[in-house]
Amino acid sequence: QVRFVESGGGLVQPGGSLRLSCAASGFPFSSYAMSWYRQAPGKERELVARITSAGGSTTYTASVKGRFTISRDNAKNTVYLQMNSLKPEDTAMYYCNAGFIVWGQGTQVTVSS
Repeated sequence: QVRFVESGGGLVQPGGSLRLSCAASGFPFSSYAMSWYRQAPGKERELVARITSAGGSTTYTASVKGRFTISRDNAKNTVYLQMNSLKPEDTAMYYCNAGFIVWGQGTQVTVSS
């Protein structure tokens, strides 16, 4: 069955960096675009970044453009999110998905001094 396992979150000071990973299984990973989403307390889940199946094209929400980088390793069925210059407003639970109903448990990112 489809499964997503996110990791790499944590507590970081403003201006710091984190690298999130998402291991996917149960579907032909290299054939699917992958996305990172986030959900802050009291807010709706939002799309953060997306990468095409072969990794040739990426898109970002405006608030993270220039700070976050999405990448993927199709040999490892894994998608990454490198987050630099983190801000308190980046605090949220982060999830990956490829358009399925199933979601992983997410990984918590907290940016605070």
